[in-house]
Amino acid sequence: MLPTWAIDRRKLLTESLCGFGTLALASLQQQSRAYADIRSSLSPRPPHLKAKATSVIFLFMAGGPSHLETFDPKPLLNQLDGQLRPLEFGEAKYQFVKKDARLLGTKRTFRKYGQSGIEVSDLFPNVAKSIDDIAVIRSCYGDMVVHSAAQYELLSGRVMPGFPSMGAWTIYGLGSESESLPAYVVMPDPEGALEAGQPMYGNGFLPAAYQPTLFRPGERPVLNLELPTGVGMNQRRRTVDLIRQLNEASLSSDNDEFSARLESYELAFKMQTEAPGVFDLAQESEETLRLYGVGVEPTDDYGRRCLLARRLVEQGVRFTVVVSGGGSGNTQWDAHGDIEENHLRMAAETDRPIAGLLADLKRRGLLDTTLVLWGGEFGRSPEAQGGKGRDHHNLGFTMWMAGGGVQGGRVVGATDAIGLQAIESRYHFRDIHTTILHLLGLDQDLLTYLHLGRNERLTQLRGKLISEIV
Repeated sequence: MLPTWAIDRRKLLTESLCGFGTLALASLQQQSRAYADIRSSLSPRPPHLKAKATSVIFLFMAGGPSHLETFDPKPLLNQLDGQLRPLEFGEAKYQFVKKDARLLGTKRTFRKYGQSGIEVSDLFPNVAKSIDDIAVIRSCYGDMVVHSAAQYELLSGRVMPGFPSMGAWTIYGLGSESESLPAYVVMPDPEGALEAGQPMYGNGFLPAAYQPTLFRPGERPVLNLELPTGVGMNQRRRTVDLIRQLNEASLSSDNDEFSARLESYELAFKMQTEAPGVFDLAQESEETLRLYGVGVEPTDDYGRRCLLARRLVEQGVRFTVVVSGGGSGNTQWDAHGDIEENHLRMAAETDRPIAGLLADLKRRGLLDTTLVLWGGEFGRSPEAQGGKGRDHHNLGFTMWMAGGGVQGGRVVGATDAIGLQAIESRYHFRDIHTTILHLLGLDQDLLTYLHLGRNERLTQLRGKLISEIV
């Protein structure tokens, strides 16, 4: 005989039915909230401040374009060509330039352009036509003289991998304006990966929802946008729903990798239904294709990617990186062997597409809200490497910005008379990041993420706003 406190299994189940039901309902509600969190992680969010820009296009000149051959003329360097660097200019740390290296003058010529009269080299005659929309920052500097660490610092503000890029921070702060396209896109150079690899563009410790989408080079940046033969849109919708339902059983709010994977299925479906037209450049007029240099060499590839960047901005994509330079060495702006051969080739590929992008954004009324950033991870040395090349140089170099609240037709800062050191209004990468965030309406002190007990931010040390151009 059972004791009075005992209860049989059937009675237990009967009397506990409501309790089990409550547990199940709570579990379903938790899963529903978790999935809602995925969907809301990329929802548009208001900025902290009044925003000038709503999107960013970063024209990443990978490898380190020479400021001396592009936007920072140095007549004295030509006068001192072949001589040792005078001691009064100080010291510089290089990778390959030897201590007895001689200064190398430039063969490029500079002219004044626009009402502002800013000097631009003959490598960029087309970009020079838009100089009144451009703010040239001639006093940039960074901490590292090797590619990988300098690329990490340029993109993430740190000199090592594992930290979120400025693109990921932007999406974390503002969310996405597009439901059918990625919020953050990287278009690599067809020559291949860079020294810092994909981590420099990544989300780091931010949730996986803020990672970039890498497009493929060539005429088909995204594969499989077309539905398979015999598969209708309703069938594809049911497939995506089934995948979600099967996976939601394991979904938890702290599994952001899994959450991002589920969201990627949704985004892929929406891209198949709504986005194929974005990638069809045949919809553009012949005049627009010519403007970007599409269909002719050597501008076809970079022209296609710049044109696609404009089309992505029109569709609400928040942050786009268009990379010039890939692989290793001379297929980047990494002119160790021959500065003339390298920069003539790289500029010929990019000058017309960049100018086309600026002109096209402006005539469509998009430049006011689209911030365009141009630059690389460092500049090049005033001294010669091997007689005709230039080494990496992080002590002073040039970047420029246009649109998105930037006052164009201005030159900010200066390097010394041979381009060795930034000496006036010096701006570090963190200051570039601070200014980008400010123009997007994001306060660097409020845009933080708790990681390992510390409120991390893009700028690490507090950056300065480049007030001269805002």
